[in-house]
Order: sequence, then structure tokens, then C-alpha cells
Amino acid sequence: MRIVINLLLAVMVLGLIWVLIGSIREPIAFKAEKEKRERAVIDKLMKIRTAQEAYRNIKGVFASSFDDLANVLKTDSFMVISIIGDPDDPNFTGEIIYDTTYMAARDSIVSMGINVDSLRYVPFGEGAAFDIQADTITYQSTNVPVVEVGVRREIFMGPFADPRFARYDNSYDPRSVVKFGNMNAPNVSGNWE
Repeated sequence: MRIVINLLLAVMVLGLIWVLIGSIREPIAFKAEKEKRERAVIDKLMKIRTAQEAYRNIKGVFASSFDDLANVLKTDSFMVISIIGDPDDPNFTGEIIYDTTYMAARDSIVSMGINVDSLRYVPFGEGAAFDIQADTITYQSTNVPVVEVGVRREIFMGPFADPRFARYDNSYDPRSVVKFGNMNAPNVSGNWE
């Protein structure tokens, strides 16, 4: 009987050790996975922001869809204006010449390491796409283009999309959005910055 009780106590001790290890391991695993997944999503959002700014340099507005963004960046060109002479020099008496050339946008985008065909897909999102909005608003009596691209955390957090993980990080909310831009102001900053 004494051996049975000792064995039961040993099993209980091992069970408690296992629970203790699990309670330590889960928050560490959550933090590591959260940082890895958020970094991948933020890196992708930064590439989308760069592509949107390139699109705006070509069209004057932001792209409202990934199809339009990819199409323009694959087929259109940047206008490059070279100025010969100094228009800001009051003592310059020569002729100021503006020379306009065009450079394929595809070359610039490829050199930056951006694949416009896969920009829409959320890392760890299992095929989910970023939400994208673009428009023109009146801001301080001027029409300005605005854009907003983002994704809810629950889409890319996988098994850690449960609100119970907020106990390990007070600022964690799986329904919150990681995004850049603002549809109400001309701002392309990310909410992670």
C-alpha cells in the first residue's frame, strides 16, 4: 500500500512539474511567434507602401486594388525630369533646359525586391489578402490622395488568435488591425511606427 501511495505521489509531482513547464513555455512561445508573424506582416506592409508610393508617382493617386497596382507597376513608366541650368540662381543668365525621359517602373520595383503579384497575400494568412482602400479627400481645402492597407491580427496569428493570449501581453487584441495609411488624412505612416 505504501508503494502505491508513493507511486501516486510521484505521478502527481511529475504532473505538476509538467503543468509548471507548460505554464512557462506557453507565454514564451506566444511572444516569439507573435514577434515573428508581426515582423513578416509589417515587412510586407512596408513593401506595399513603397509600391503604393511608386504608383502615386506615376498616376497621382493611390491604387484602390492590388490588380490595378500590379498592372501599372508592370506596364507603366516613371517620368524623370532632368534640369540643365540652375533655376534658383538669380545670377544665372543661360537657358534652363528641362529634359524629360521615362524609366520603366518594373525595373525599379524589381530592383527593390518587390514582387507585385504576391503583394496582396498576408504572410501566415493561408491565402488571405490585405484590405486595401484608396480615395481622394479634401484636406485643408486641397484634394489629396489617401490610402489605407491593413489586416486584422487574427488572420495571421494562427493558433495564437485567441483573445486568451492577451493575458501574456496587455496590448494584444486579435481583432485589432496592423495597417498603414489613413482614409481621413494624408498620412501613410504605419500604426507600428
